[in-house]
Amino acid sequence: MSTPRLEVRGLRKQFPGVLALDGVSLTLAPGEVLAVVGENGAGKSTLMKIVAGIYSPDAGEIRLDSQPVHFRTPAEAMAAGVILIHQELNLAENLTVIDNLFLGREATRGGVLHLLNRTAMREQATELLARVGLPASRARVRIEFLSPGEKQLVEIARALGTAVRVLIMDEPTSSLTQRETERLYGVIDGLKNAGVSILYISHRLAEVKRVADRVCVLRDGRNAGELSGSEITHDNMVRRMVGRDLRQFYPQVHRRGVGGAAVLRLKHVRVAGRSAEPVSLEVRAGEVLGMAGLVGAGRTELAEAVFGVRPLAGGTLELNGQPVQITAPAQAIAAGILLVPEDRRRHGLILPESVGFNLSLPNLDRLSSPWGVKRRAEAELHRTWIERLRVRTPSAAQPTGLLSGGNQQKIVYGKWLARQPQVLILDEPTRGVDVGAKAEIYALIDELAGQGVAVWMITSDMEELLGMADRIVVMHEGRIAGELVGQQRTEEAVMQLATGGRTR
Repeated sequence: MSTPRLEVRGLRKQFPGVLALDGVSLTLAPGEVLAVVGENGAGKSTLMKIVAGIYSPDAGEIRLDSQPVHFRTPAEAMAAGVILIHQELNLAENLTVIDNLFLGREATRGGVLHLLNRTAMREQATELLARVGLPASRARVRIEFLSPGEKQLVEIARALGTAVRVLIMDEPTSSLTQRETERLYGVIDGLKNAGVSILYISHRLAEVKRVADRVCVLRDGRNAGELSGSEITHDNMVRRMVGRDLRQFYPQVHRRGVGGAAVLRLKHVRVAGRSAEPVSLEVRAGEVLGMAGLVGAGRTELAEAVFGVRPLAGGTLELNGQPVQITAPAQAIAAGILLVPEDRRRHGLILPESVGFNLSLPNLDRLSSPWGVKRRAEAELHRTWIERLRVRTPSAAQPTGLLSGGNQQKIVYGKWLARQPQVLILDEPTRGVDVGAKAEIYALIDELAGQGVAVWMITSDMEELLGMADRIVVMHEGRIAGELVGQQRTEEAVMQLATGGRTR
C-alpha cells in the first residue's frame, strides 16, 4: 500500500451503557475503496461519525495524509476534504435541488454585497447532476417532491461539488434502483481514478464485492477481520460479521399459492395525479408477490393508494371477492390491509416515543376498555412481539430512535402483525437492515405466507426480489409492464420490463 490517505488507530468510544468502539483500526490508500461491513450495532456508523467530526473519540488517533487530525465539528472535517454522506438523508426539504447543492457554500458576485451568482450555480449544478445521472431539469425542483432515490443522488452530487479527499458513503444505494446503482458504480470508478479515497458502508454484500478493493469487518465494536481480492466473498464476509454461516439466506420454500385465491384484487385502478393507464393486479393467499420497477415507476404511489394515503382517481378494490372502499388508512387497517412504508423513520414510527408506545399505537382499539388502556394486555403485547421478533432493546420503555435500523424495522412489523393482517404490503422491507436481521425478516415473511397471508413486496434489491418472490410484476411509467413466474423470473427479464422493453 502507498502512504495511507487515512489512518485510524485504536479508536475507542463509549456511550452510557454501550461500548460502541473498542480499539478499532483501519487504513485507506489514495484512490482505494474500503468497504466497512458488520451487523447493526457493530460500530460502523459510530466509526464514520468520528472520522467525519460528528463525535469525538475517547481514545485513539486519526491521521490524514500522515498528519494527526482531530475534527471538533463536521465543518472542520469538510474543510479538510472528509465528507460523509449520511444513510438518513440530510437535505432541506423546502429548498430546491440547486439550493441544497450549494447550501453553505453559495457562489456570490458583487463584491461586498455578496449577491448570489445564480448563473454560476446553475451551470455547476447541471454538471454535478449529470455525473449522478439526474437531468438538469431537476435542479429547480424542491427536495420534498423528489423520490427517495433522487434524494440520495442529490446527496452524492453535493459531495462531488467539494474538494473531497475522503468520501464516506453510508448505505448509498439503499433507495436506488438497479439502473441508478450501476450509475453510482460509474461515479465511484471515476472518483477512484481521480485519487479520491472512499469508505463504503453497505449491507448489500453483492455490491460490496463489486466496488471494494478491501473489506474491513467489524463485530461488536472490534475489528473482526480484513479481506481483499478473491477473499471478498459473501460467505467470508457473513462468517466474520455474525460469527456463523447463513446457509439459507432466503428460505427457498416456494410452495405458496401462485394459483391460490385472490385476497386483494385491483381492477382498473388509477392513482390521482398520475396519467398512466389503469392498473389491474391481484395478490393471492399464501404467496409473496414481488413488485419491481425503476424509481418513478409508480410502485410506492400505487401501494399508498391501496392503503388510503393517496386518493384513487378510478377503479375498484376487492377484498376476498367483495368490493371495499378505502379512502383513509383507518379503513385499510380495519379491513386488514397493512403497509410497512419505505421510510420507516418518517412514516412508520414515532422515534422519540418508546418501543412499547409504537407497538401499542395501532392496536389501541383492541387494548382499550371504557376505563382506559388495559395495561396487562398491553404489557403482554409488548412482551410477545419483542420476544418473537428478537428485538434488541433493554425494555419496552426504550426510545425507538435509539434502536438500530434493523430493530426499528422489526417494531414496524410487530405493530402490524399484532393485528393479524390479511394483506401485508412491504415497501423496501429490508432497506438499511444488516445481513443477520435480513435473514430473520425473510424467515418471517416466509412464515406469514405459510399462514396464508397475502404478501405484496415492493423492492429495488434484485437479489431479494428473485430470492423471495413467487411471482413478479414489473411496473414501468405507472403501468404494469409484465408478469414473471417460474423460470421467467430472471434479472434480465425484470430489467427488460422495467425499462420499457419486452421479455424474450
